[in-house]
Amino acid sequence: MIKNLGFNFDNTYADLPEIMATKLSPIAVKKPKLVILNKILAKSLGLDLSKISDEQNAEIFSGNKLIEGSSPLAQAYCGHQFGHFVMLGDGRAVLLGEHLDSNKQRWDIQLKGSGKTPYSRSGDGRAALGPMLREYIISEAIHFLNIPTTRSLAVVETGEEVIRETKLKGAILTRIASSHLRVGTFQFVAAKQDIATLKTLVDYAIERHYPELIQAQNKAAALFRAVMKRQVKLIVNWMRVSFVHGVMNTDNMSISGESIDYGPCAFMDHYDTKTVFSSIDHYGRYAYGSQPIIGQWNLARFIESLFPLLDQNENKAEQIANELIKEYEGLFADQYHLMMKNKLGMISDEDQDKRMMSDLFKIMHKNQADYNNTFRYLINGKFPNEKLLNDPDFIIWEAEWKKRISKNQNSEKAYQLMMEHNPVFIPRNHKVEEALLAADNGDMSKFLSLCEVVKKPYVENTNFEEFTKPAPATDRIYKTYCGT
Repeated sequence: MIKNLGFNFDNTYADLPEIMATKLSPIAVKKPKLVILNKILAKSLGLDLSKISDEQNAEIFSGNKLIEGSSPLAQAYCGHQFGHFVMLGDGRAVLLGEHLDSNKQRWDIQLKGSGKTPYSRSGDGRAALGPMLREYIISEAIHFLNIPTTRSLAVVETGEEVIRETKLKGAILTRIASSHLRVGTFQFVAAKQDIATLKTLVDYAIERHYPELIQAQNKAAALFRAVMKRQVKLIVNWMRVSFVHGVMNTDNMSISGESIDYGPCAFMDHYDTKTVFSSIDHYGRYAYGSQPIIGQWNLARFIESLFPLLDQNENKAEQIANELIKEYEGLFADQYHLMMKNKLGMISDEDQDKRMMSDLFKIMHKNQADYNNTFRYLINGKFPNEKLLNDPDFIIWEAEWKKRISKNQNSEKAYQLMMEHNPVFIPRNHKVEEALLAADNGDMSKFLSLCEVVKKPYVENTNFEEFTKPAPATDRIYKTYCGT
């Protein structure tokens, strides 16, 4: 076992009832090779990985060598995938354990693509290099956009091939999360009709993520409301930066309120609420504009799983659940309105604000305007070769907006708000694809450049102007894949 690298494991999930997980080790790979190591993240976790070689790091982050104190396991959970209920679990991931940093903050360390588990069903338990690098870059971008997310510590090539539509290079991602508790985790226990374990799981989730609720009179209801508030803020933040998650199944809704699972995800260039990137989302279930509705739908499944703990009387439990889920729409509307006020520099409340927001989106859609660049234009006046600027409706709207901003007591604060909430840089889809293609051919330079760009998404930088441009018209039909 590997020792003395700063890992400090304290594995509480392993102590939960046996049905919650299967203890097993990652399956060794032939020839692990370190592709990328997130040294800044490693340092923040208190890990000293610089004292060992890339070859040794590859052995650790492939799972070939276990770290002292780790207690590897695959978690059990369920999920509504595209609306259909499925028994799932970590079919290609192993949780090494929970690391405590110097502040006693707890972090799951998980290997994704580490081989078959009892939950693999017909899958091979492995992952390909492209999807793992996609998760690395998108999760880091989301982090630097100031949105709660799992993060990526390392990507390792396995030296083996995986079969998808073609043969691809195998890889393993090391994912860091405040936990991997999901809505699907609770659904799994509820489906087993194990009330004692469900109560244990609620207590565990509260102790780990919401300690302020330990004395709550109805812990299940209190947990639900807390999770709902975080999920509302999360989805509003996704929409703020034009992010489309792409696979909002209930097993991909984290109890901690972090973004998790970057499969068929992407960022919308040209504004259209029906934007879909996933190759398997044929009906737009997880489109950009559908994310708020799906968020509520997923939370409805969460509250269903908590029914037995809401009240012993089934009718009373249903009444409590309905009252709780109804709170979602008001919470979302308030958070979304606040987000849009920040994006448009509207500090005070004025009667015309909601109409102006709606009008802007109609004009953007009509002109196929780039989402993020439209808001940056309002800050810096830069929007070359964009037909939006010649639309009489937009010219009138912009004049009204400037008049509206002048009603703020502090116009400087308005622009500061806008600069903090409107990114200059997002990982543009065509740039991500360029980087992944080059990386698959052994050239990491484009990928590393993109990693640098996304670290300061709100700061203007003329050296990176090519990263602000949407995909060429010939490259706008964009599809992403789950990688399984």
